[in-house]
Amino acid sequence: MVRIIDQSYKIITDLNGLVILKNIELAARTCYKSEHLITEDGESAKKLVKKLVGLRHTAMLEFGGNIHVRIICNRGLTHELVRHRLCSFAQESTRYCDYTNVKHSRELTVIRPIGFRCLDNENWDEKERKINIQFEIWKYAMEKAESCYFRLRGQGVSPQVARGVLPIDTKTEINISANPTEWRHIFRLRTSKAAHPQIREIMLNLLRDFRAEIPYIFDELI
Repeated sequence: MVRIIDQSYKIITDLNGLVILKNIELAARTCYKSEHLITEDGESAKKLVKKLVGLRHTAMLEFGGNIHVRIICNRGLTHELVRHRLCSFAQESTRYCDYTNVKHSRELTVIRPIGFRCLDNENWDEKERKINIQFEIWKYAMEKAESCYFRLRGQGVSPQVARGVLPIDTKTEINISANPTEWRHIFRLRTSKAAHPQIREIMLNLLRDFRAEIPYIFDELI
């Protein structure tokens, strides 16, 4: 039986907003040899980074260091994410992962699309009935894909070949490491109303977490 889960993420880097700002300040002040203005309490770093962001001098933000995030999503999202250039990526591979293996609980795991769910309600209105129909059609497709994958593996077809029948909604895990400047670029594109609803949801939540931990750098992006 196919396993259905929701997309999620985890920030791997232990975020320390003040340390990030201080690293940026040290690099930026090198340009003008104004290191003597650095204060130990970080207030000078906060003022300088706020000014840099306001001036769009985001090259200096790269010195904040890379931030590592692990995202559990469908493979469609990763196709979009890996298009970003100034990042490092490490992704679960369907070439080497065998979903018939006990390590994967001998089942295919898929990501539930935004808005797709089975409503437990006998008195559905027309909108709820439509949601249930959409979910059941999607679930049927996922189960058929899993069945075909398992049958191919049973016939001795290798995982890297059998993966051809796997759907885009197959669950994958991707690690992304990027500096604050590149994360700003990712958020600007992927939280736009024009972005795919699936990636927009996860990036809006991730951006809120970044904003809560790191002052000024991401403030104007929501």
